[in-house]
Amino acid sequence: MDRLWSPWRLEYIAGGKAKAGCIFCEAARETESSSLIVFKGDTCYVILNLYPYNNGHVMVVPYRHLATFGDLSIEELTEIGVLIQRAEAALFEAYQPHGFNIGVNLGKPAGAGVLDHLHVHIVPRWNGDTNFMTVVGEMRVLPENIGASAERLRPIFERLSRV
Repeated sequence: MDRLWSPWRLEYIAGGKAKAGCIFCEAARETESSSLIVFKGDTCYVILNLYPYNNGHVMVVPYRHLATFGDLSIEELTEIGVLIQRAEAALFEAYQPHGFNIGVNLGKPAGAGVLDHLHVHIVPRWNGDTNFMTVVGEMRVLPENIGASAERLRPIFERLSRV
């Protein structure tokens, strides 16, 4: 029997201890090259999901700690839209997906994992990417390390920001 190892997901799957504070506010303050942030805008940033559904799964996040779209300024709302558009283009260039899921989960009943900091998910999808591993094993197989995904996406986002 072959084994697939993904030890970085154990904390997520096992319901590891939640860190104090907001993960998105903390991520926005990171300056290291190991950061999962692939692009920083004026009011929002784009970050890779640490527990992705597929390679390239990014989120657009406002810097300000806000819970709903109603709390956003016009500038933040506009930049979220621009960064979603840019993420779609960057992910298509980097991974050639067949489609995308773009969505927001507001509130626990809607499936939000982070309840009080708005963020928009952009998930690249391929025909057949939901297979027996996902359905039966409740597991995803991701062929690319998340650090490699960041290195692949950063220059594309940078180039697209200059267009």
